[in-house]
Amino acid sequence: MNHPPLAGGGRAGLFLTVFVTGAAVMVIELLGTRMIAPFYGASLYVWSSLISITMIALALGYFVGGRWADRAERTGLSLVIALAGLLTLTIPWLTRPVLLATDPLGLRAGAFASAFALFLPSLTMLGMVSPFAIKLYTARIDGVGSSAGSIYAVSTVGSVVGTLVLGFFLFPFVGSREILVGLGVLLLILGLAIAVVEKKYLGNSRLLPCLFLAALAAGLLPAIVVGRSSGNDQFHIQSERESLYGWVRVIDHPANDLRVMTSDASAIGAETISNGENRLTYQNIVDALPSLAPGIRRALVVGLGAGKMANTLHERYGIATDTLEIDPAVADAAADYFGFKPRGKNIIGDARYEIRHLTGPYDLIIHDCFTGGSEPSHLLTVETLTQLRGLLSDHGIMALNFVAFYDGGRNPSLASVSRTLEQVFPHQLFFVSEPGENFNDFIFLATNHPIDIAAQGLPEAQQAWLAQRRLPLDNTGGTIITDNYNPLEHLQIAKAENYRRVVIDAFGPELMVR
Repeated sequence: MNHPPLAGGGRAGLFLTVFVTGAAVMVIELLGTRMIAPFYGASLYVWSSLISITMIALALGYFVGGRWADRAERTGLSLVIALAGLLTLTIPWLTRPVLLATDPLGLRAGAFASAFALFLPSLTMLGMVSPFAIKLYTARIDGVGSSAGSIYAVSTVGSVVGTLVLGFFLFPFVGSREILVGLGVLLLILGLAIAVVEKKYLGNSRLLPCLFLAALAAGLLPAIVVGRSSGNDQFHIQSERESLYGWVRVIDHPANDLRVMTSDASAIGAETISNGENRLTYQNIVDALPSLAPGIRRALVVGLGAGKMANTLHERYGIATDTLEIDPAVADAAADYFGFKPRGKNIIGDARYEIRHLTGPYDLIIHDCFTGGSEPSHLLTVETLTQLRGLLSDHGIMALNFVAFYDGGRNPSLASVSRTLEQVFPHQLFFVSEPGENFNDFIFLATNHPIDIAAQGLPEAQQAWLAQRRLPLDNTGGTIITDNYNPLEHLQIAKAENYRRVVIDAFGPELMVR
């Protein structure tokens, strides 16, 4: 491996190339979750699939790229990068058909298969860049170690910068499809530029193949940048916005007088179109809570959704209510399409961080973050619940909504929630939203004092409503959920699969993909 070393400008250009392709790897990996999450949810399984596919792709790229680099006459890097650009451009074009094709595989296998089909090709080509760069950078056999270290260091720095630029600057303002298209075009331009340099300085070039790939991309571009569906004959999309946390949409079904807010594959709010009446049955328990805890003056809702519970607490009972929501897109949709009006602090931020900075006491805390296909399980640990109890007044109530199967009162997820609550609160009650249904919303009421429904000043209709929904729960088989040990997502696999199927059956699979 003895050949003339690259000049200073050549080395700088090579480092720039490695930097850009290193950034591209992380951009594609991170955007992968945003392309798949609306269909499969932003769960641990989606993240695990993307990370695994990235590692597989890089391993293949290193192996194949090394062999190709040894057989090439110091050319071919341009073609590798141009192919990576073209394959990146096809990702938004292929997302819909790939997700629909993998749907029958279920949550875990479907997420992995879709990640494999969409992202393995482009990431493999990007993984091939480093072996080529090492071959070009190394003039003598005894300099391989230094060359490899320099190339991988620059590539890693590129990955760091790409991650920060995407998360801090691009993603809050530009959609995933647009970023992928822009990245694909950038890689194609970079490949063409390297082909010109190869021809000028190395006497050989892959310029013609790179030009062909660029022409092919130009022909595909109109189909790639086609906008998302605005709905179908049954459903009309009133609003959609991609945020750091999900793909938030407001969808109308006029025939059923129904308006729904979704975040990725989770329905997080619903009302009638005609009069704005709440359509999520479990939220009707809000009507009973003021009577169960007389003297409520301050309330906190963690997980805003459409804002219906916060509105009810203020409009019907005059209770000053603070709200805490992580996603600004959800808060904006609640205000614009569901009539939510802040009556207290309207806090946008991560719950664990913001809870530490809240000042109690609250007489009522509604913890409503667990209605969707994938759950923020870190908000249901002993540590989180202890923080919430610290904000609760002595006579206060915490209401927690949780979606699961009942399974005769022996579901391990429900049992785990109950046992975890027992570690923090001395008393709890357990209710179901829709009596007779195994898959359901379940409401836990946790307090520092005992609650006797019959002894409270509840109207008879509300007493009957609660009594009809009171259920026994055996929590002996449950696991105490902590920050250190949190198996909740694993325990909820069947729930996540079923919830996703319910949502897809309701809206149709075509409406749940970009």
